[in-house]
Amino acid sequence: MKIVALSGSRVGSKTRTAMNYAVNVIRGKYPNAEVTLLDLADYDVQFSDGRHYMDYEGDTKFVAQTVMDADALIIGTPVFQASIPATLKNVFDLLPEKSLRDKVASIIVTAGSPKHYLIAEQQIKPILSYMRAQIVQSYVFIEEKDFYQKEIVNEDVLLRISRLVEDTVMLTETYAKIKEAKEAKEAAYISRD
Repeated sequence: MKIVALSGSRVGSKTRTAMNYAVNVIRGKYPNAEVTLLDLADYDVQFSDGRHYMDYEGDTKFVAQTVMDADALIIGTPVFQASIPATLKNVFDLLPEKSLRDKVASIIVTAGSPKHYLIAEQQIKPILSYMRAQIVQSYVFIEEKDFYQKEIVNEDVLLRISRLVEDTVMLTETYAKIKEAKEAKEAAYISRD
């Protein structure tokens, strides 16, 4: 199972801190999972200009291809001006319309205010749904007060991230089994003819 943890901003540390914790949970609980942390602060991703994602080069192609190769995505995003960062939206724009079909996606949101709690519901989930992802319905929302010196200090947040990782892995495994059964049934049907 390939899991990509996508930290969707070029600035700030809170989202990266949360994503680091999620990656550590994956590595601790699911050592057979292949996990990749893509922090957009570490890459020079071009803005989408409508080309196929394979036609880009360098970091842009690497980020898009890594997302496309994943079985599951854990998307981390801060909230800026009551919205997701352009860097994260750009990654979605680089990918084909149905590129997340058969992929499980879960969400971690960091924000300075509890007023931004519904950003995941109103902005991220509709994008993921449009791109055909199987979405883990609960998400983790982390406020400014939950951090201290680049560490998460709220035990409940740590438990919710661990649970989100578990739900992501379980849903990914479940969909893989469903897909295998469907393909086996279709193969049996075709071989009958």
